Amino acid sequence: MYLSSILDLYNGEIVASSLSDTQDTAFVLDTLNQLPAVPGAILHSDQGSVYTSQGYQEVVKGKGITMSMSRKGTPADNAPIESFHSTLKSETFYLEGLTHTTTAIVEQTVRDYITYYNAIRIQTKLKNQSPIDYRRLAV
Repeated sequence: MYLSSILDLYNGEIVASSLSDTQDTAFVLDTLNQLPAVPGAILHSDQGSVYTSQGYQEVVKGKGITMSMSRKGTPADNAPIESFHSTLKSETFYLEGLTHTTTAIVEQTVRDYITYYNAIRIQTKLKNQSPIDYRRLAV
């Protein structure tokens, strides 16, 4: 199972996500299409074929977003989302011993965790606020 997610660097909030059994362009487009048009925003990804595909690039451009890509073989360039994915696995599947489970349980676990992560889980870099609370403080 694959998770495609978009993290807002302002507050670390997961603003879009999708799960799929296949990692193809339709899968990442499902995630991307959850975003409104955000002229001037920058969207960073690795150089995977789904992100370099013409269809993906056209949708990014159509939303007024500038595409940024990691250097080849440099996962540290994409550290914020890599860190989120690692935290998700550590705080759910590994902690609960969910290494062999059903697709339905994986989907529910990921949805629940993203809700928890955005709304409840405090982060010291956000002045001990959750991502959603931190954004509210700025408004």
